Amino acid sequence: MSTTPLTGALRRMTGRDPHERGRAASPLELFFDLVFVVAVSFSSVQLHHMEASGNLGLGVLGYLMVFFAIWWSWMNFTWFATSFDTDDWLYRILTFVQMAGVLVLASGAADAMEHHDFAVITLGYAIMRLALVTQWLRVALTNPPLRGTALRYAAGITAVQIAWILRLALPEAAGFIGFFVLAAAEIAVPIWAESHRPTPWNPHHITERYGLFTLILLGESILASANAVVEALEAGNHIPELLTISAAGLAIAAGMWWIYFSREHHHHINSLRSSLTYGYTHYLIFAAAGAYSAGIEVIIDTTTHHAHTTELTAAATLTIPVALFILSIWALTIRTTLSTPRNATMLAAAGVVLGATFLPGLGVIVTVAVGTAIAAATTSRTHPAHTHRP
Repeated sequence: MSTTPLTGALRRMTGRDPHERGRAASPLELFFDLVFVVAVSFSSVQLHHMEASGNLGLGVLGYLMVFFAIWWSWMNFTWFATSFDTDDWLYRILTFVQMAGVLVLASGAADAMEHHDFAVITLGYAIMRLALVTQWLRVALTNPPLRGTALRYAAGITAVQIAWILRLALPEAAGFIGFFVLAAAEIAVPIWAESHRPTPWNPHHITERYGLFTLILLGESILASANAVVEALEAGNHIPELLTISAAGLAIAAGMWWIYFSREHHHHINSLRSSLTYGYTHYLIFAAAGAYSAGIEVIIDTTTHHAHTTELTAAATLTIPVALFILSIWALTIRTTLSTPRNATMLAAAGVVLGATFLPGLGVIVTVAVGTAIAAATTSRTHPAHTHRP
């Protein structure tokens, strides 16, 4: 769509045609994704540090809580943009405000994960969410058919943001419980709002956006694999082991990419129920992909004797995220397309990945690479389906 100069009139927030051909991610959406490279990196790095120092339980719990804010921020913008991408000057400014909120959120990741101090994250989250409320109010003012839905979104999001801020004043135990209550409330807002009258979405566009975010997360693991080579060159010892980790890490990331993109996804969001299932299941997929990069870093630290954790725990930081990623994608997009023997092979491959947890030394990452390769090969078709822009 053509752009509107800063001095021009504001556009009506009319819904985009859900059957629009050639709909692809816009430059603004791709620019928006850049801030999530930072947010994902900060959370993964902090998870790595906590896992390597022996704080596995606290690290994973803090990571899952922080990653909820990252995932939910990205997903809400993405679904709004697939419905109302007017691309006028106010739309762009409000998107930039949301980007600023995500950067504030990212800067608070370490305090939230290590000290359970969510003040900075809550501030950044509120900035991002209230900017989106302004967008929904624009829809309510200029789109009468969807006014009720837009007002439900605006009211629901605003109420939950107030509750997030009030939560900061609660004692630690109550605040911890309150987090999960408010996370459930956040998830319930779209269900409540869309039940009034669904907003339009473009299946090809939305699944392309999810694919692009998956690539961002897998990019973190590519960086972790490169770090193994850097560590080998700088330290001058453990070179064979670190090069093996690098090669296996890349192979695992390639296998995860292969599995995720082995099937077209757009037909999985043909109703409100299926779109919610698709979107919410991706929390597991995205969180697992982000945690995988931290697992590679922990394996590097264990190999170079810089980690303060057991080999079993270090292995679990790698195997569990990869297995969770494989099983989540299998259940969401692949299971119904495979024969019974192939489904059994896929589950067996995930079992191989999990079983690698109990192997010593480099056997862990090499076996995970083999298990991931088996899973990827199982998804292949005689005539592979390639993902194209519509």
